[in-house]
Amino acid sequence: MHSCVLFLPLQDAVCTLNTLQTNACALEQVRRERGHPQLQLQAMRGFLERAGLVVEELDHLNIIHVTGTKGKGSTCAFTEQILRSYGFRTGFYSSPHLVQVRERIRINGKPIGKELFTKYFWQVYGRLYETKDTHGGSMPAYFRFLTILAFHIFLQEKVDLAVIEVGIGGAYDCTNIIRRPWVCGIASLGIDHTSILGDTIEKIAWQKGGIFKPGVPAFTVKQPDSPMMVLKERAKEIGCPLWVCPELEEYPADSGPLRLGLAGHHQRSNASLALQLSHSWLQRRCLPGRWDTSLSSWAVGLEDTEWPGRTQTLKHGPVTYFLDGAHTTRSMLACVSWFSEVASQHERTTGGPVVRVLLFNATGERDSAAMLNTKHSINVSQSQMMSAHPVVMVLSYTVHSESFQTPSPFPHFVTLQPYSHKTLVFPCILSALQWLSQGRDSVLAHPDKRVIPVKPSVTAKAAPLRDATGIHVLVAGSLHLVGGVLKHLDPSFAS
Repeated sequence: MHSCVLFLPLQDAVCTLNTLQTNACALEQVRRERGHPQLQLQAMRGFLERAGLVVEELDHLNIIHVTGTKGKGSTCAFTEQILRSYGFRTGFYSSPHLVQVRERIRINGKPIGKELFTKYFWQVYGRLYETKDTHGGSMPAYFRFLTILAFHIFLQEKVDLAVIEVGIGGAYDCTNIIRRPWVCGIASLGIDHTSILGDTIEKIAWQKGGIFKPGVPAFTVKQPDSPMMVLKERAKEIGCPLWVCPELEEYPADSGPLRLGLAGHHQRSNASLALQLSHSWLQRRCLPGRWDTSLSSWAVGLEDTEWPGRTQTLKHGPVTYFLDGAHTTRSMLACVSWFSEVASQHERTTGGPVVRVLLFNATGERDSAAMLNTKHSINVSQSQMMSAHPVVMVLSYTVHSESFQTPSPFPHFVTLQPYSHKTLVFPCILSALQWLSQGRDSVLAHPDKRVIPVKPSVTAKAAPLRDATGIHVLVAGSLHLVGGVLKHLDPSFAS
């Protein structure tokens, strides 16, 4: 049935799940459907039925469906927290996970427990495996399977609502078998996954607008003119009322300015979209007037929102980590704007020299050079950026913390050569983190965390790190890198 043996039940389930990433049938599915994307939804319906579910059952999940290029996960997190604060039992399906696959499927904001994940996994997998011989040996690929599993779990756990984040695109994403969401949302659009969605923002907007449903209200953040026009045309064609969210500053501030649990100015549009989605869901799903939908009633939800790996700060003694899963050129711009602002605030009270360092890695087809060289004046060779290993760049070395003034992306306030823009490639994340922290992070200094020592020439380049009062590390480029870092820095992710 599967190749892994002698594992505990959860480990056995995860090992079996991982076989769905590269099995021959899954690869054949991708090749067959690439030229006929509508086959993807047809195949998804077939897998759903083989798992013992029908599309009509998904109507009972009271779904909020959200897509976008950047910000869709944060929007979902805000929305889930707002509605959970009303006392609703929430389901939340997102991707990718940072460390544990269970993070993708949440009940009341928490990753589903090990026992429940294992139980439900084998229920769904067993039904699909038992029917594969009568369906040409086919099994759903990894993301399809997890989507089916999430629907099954939310139905079994009787959630009041499910917030569903699109995987890639919208029109032909396997989450789009949903027939009747209560409301749909589109976060900020940009260029990503071009081999699947198209190489222009207009083509991408067409794909994202594919989640619109007749008569179902939809909201979008403000978009550039051309993709906004595409969204409006899609909405008209499908028969979907579409509204553009106001800026967060345009909401009445009866109880003072809204505070967000997620840092960064770019989160404000995500929060506004979440407010509109939550309000629409409450108005349509519940009796009008039953719930207090004033802005002040939502303030706690916005402030309490947590979404690990997105504009997250972790302070470990003299080493402070700034983590964000930014992986497109636009999201990197937002990331460094956030980093510059928050790091400068920390540095004003450090009381001594601070080194700023970037820990970077990108995956897939993404243009790493564009993310770094073009936008941020960091001169890195293409061969270094194509490396599958984490890359470390010493960005700046400040002599006195009071020298900081107005922040700018990857600043060069008081930069001492030859420390500026030193670029090093490390064999693994832990090796990079230990070099960066120079034994000054007690979590990384644990005896269990051992790696092969780096070359003496690399060790010698760590002098500014050893001499600095503070070390500020920006971790960005991919959520896979951020997850790998969190696994070492936060013990709760390793359990």
